[in-house]
Amino acid sequence: MPTVLLPPKRAVVPLAQGRWAQCVSRNQLRTLRSSPAHDAEEIEFNGNDNDFILSILRAKPSIRDTKSYLASINSLPPSPAASLQRATTDKPAVDSTATLSPPSQAQTNAQVHPPSLIQELIDPVHRRTALVKLQGPFSDRQLESIARGIVYLEKLGLVSVIVVDNDTWESGSECKKEDVVEETMRVVASLEAQGARARPVLDSIVRLGPNPQDEGTEDSERQGYWTPEAHAVPEDLVAVRSALHSGEIPVLPPVALDSFCRSVRVSANDIIAALTRTMVQMGSSPVPGPAASQVDMTPLRLMIINREGGIPSYARSGLPHLLVNLASEYEHIHDSFLPQWKISHPTALANLALARACLSYMPRTSSAIMVSHRSPSSLIANLITNKPAQSSSLPHALLHGTRKLTPHTPTLFRFGLPIRVIRDPKEIDKAKMTALLEQSFVKTLDYNAFWDRVDRKLDFAIIAGDYEGGAIVTRETLPPSQPGEEPRSMVYLDKFAVLPSHQGDGTVDFLWVALHDESYGLGTPFARNFLEGSMQGFGQGQDLVWRSRADNPVNKWYYERSSGHLRIGSKKEWVLFWCDAESRLRKMESSIRAGGEDGSCPPEIVRGKNGHVMRGPPFVAEEEQGRLGKWARVVGNIPSSWIKK
Repeated sequence: MPTVLLPPKRAVVPLAQGRWAQCVSRNQLRTLRSSPAHDAEEIEFNGNDNDFILSILRAKPSIRDTKSYLASINSLPPSPAASLQRATTDKPAVDSTATLSPPSQAQTNAQVHPPSLIQELIDPVHRRTALVKLQGPFSDRQLESIARGIVYLEKLGLVSVIVVDNDTWESGSECKKEDVVEETMRVVASLEAQGARARPVLDSIVRLGPNPQDEGTEDSERQGYWTPEAHAVPEDLVAVRSALHSGEIPVLPPVALDSFCRSVRVSANDIIAALTRTMVQMGSSPVPGPAASQVDMTPLRLMIINREGGIPSYARSGLPHLLVNLASEYEHIHDSFLPQWKISHPTALANLALARACLSYMPRTSSAIMVSHRSPSSLIANLITNKPAQSSSLPHALLHGTRKLTPHTPTLFRFGLPIRVIRDPKEIDKAKMTALLEQSFVKTLDYNAFWDRVDRKLDFAIIAGDYEGGAIVTRETLPPSQPGEEPRSMVYLDKFAVLPSHQGDGTVDFLWVALHDESYGLGTPFARNFLEGSMQGFGQGQDLVWRSRADNPVNKWYYERSSGHLRIGSKKEWVLFWCDAESRLRKMESSIRAGGEDGSCPPEIVRGKNGHVMRGPPFVAEEEQGRLGKWARVVGNIPSSWIKK
């Protein structure tokens, strides 16, 4: 399709001159700018505020999550000069000629009474943008719930740019344009009914055809990416930026200009992708006006609100993925997408491709979320924490057994990092791995002793990206239970580290899931993956063992993922953790269900409080006898990897 190149003055077609203007009645426009039909006394402002605060509390953000969110909202993006200065020196620049003036009374009071986190959350200094795809059809009640969630996001400093979509529409078809405009105006009316200010942008601000900047260029990194059939330039987004600058939420129909300057309906995915690339180019460049009205055009989030929910997962028996690392899981999700899901989730793969394309342009701290209209509160939780509803590295039995996963659980997407598995110690970049470990643990590595041990005992290593994260797993020899017994080995997690700059962005979960698939989860359907150098789920799982200092604040995270723990050491200064091999546990469970007839694992009879007889697995299986003592002795003899101060 030929590229449409228009002068900047014609980038936005005036509404009065466009054919779409015929679809908008005067009554609709009057309704948008008039007061709501109900009286002001009927609006329970206190109740709405309470619901808003409760929505924040239900997100259960940690202090680190909250401060990270406030840092992204309450600080303007650095200028290029400032970024260059920070890149060249770690010390702050000090002007020796500057003099210090005594603080004013207001400054003193601000220091004595700093604002609380809740106050900063509900009164952000700067505003950021989110691209929202409303993929209907939705009922009035559903649209009301979605609009309320979008209004709550605006209160937290995230202003939505909404593109309306409907699964009953087909791009390029000649259905009534009145239907598209009516749905757009319906979304605007729902937002204004919730107290927001919204503006319908019915002009075609996106043009059909490839982006002129891509002509004659080949980007090897984008090979295999979905390519949108539309594009935009910054001059085209004057109406969108004007709405944001005026404190309004722009709502757009999925229309674009063709080569004859006609407005035609296209896929909403094309509109979203074109807007993403152009808004990233516009960034935080200021426009005339007060500072409070400034909006950073760079999208912080991509939100796909639909009726399907998240991406179904093969490993979770059709329940949604929790967190997707697009850099390493995209192809696997495509290959494991079952035929029946194309009926129940017909747009899932298209939305997956959209998320990947948009996040490739957005900052690496950004994320995309695919959420059902039944879970609008998930949007607030995602905004503040930038994490999935449940950690993807938690044990599958814990998530499924407590019914924390439902078909409407949202899926969070991060552009992520490529993950690879290394089994030859010669392939490890020791300089980069050393830098990763020392920055993560804030200690000095005993280089020669540590790497000599790794060279002799390495089982495998997992590398995230260019050593932004990593795990080193060794194979230790266990002492025999009796003379003449064949020696057995133990899989030991020696090091698990993530750079401080990547803590909280999902890298930890990506690493642990890969660790699960290569060790204690091996041989189960959950371990099927196609990571470079991985076992791809084939093999026999083994127990994974590691230790941590008793005062390590990360232990809470370990407790949630381990099968058990034991205090060891002369002063009980260590905690020994382990994860049981899931394939062995499954075999035990199958034997118990069969009544122990095969003799591999006879069930134990347990009587409940009411005398109810239950069959369950033995507390200690025959093959597990004495293993904790062996593990404790072996782990206790492993030397420290760090140089003592």
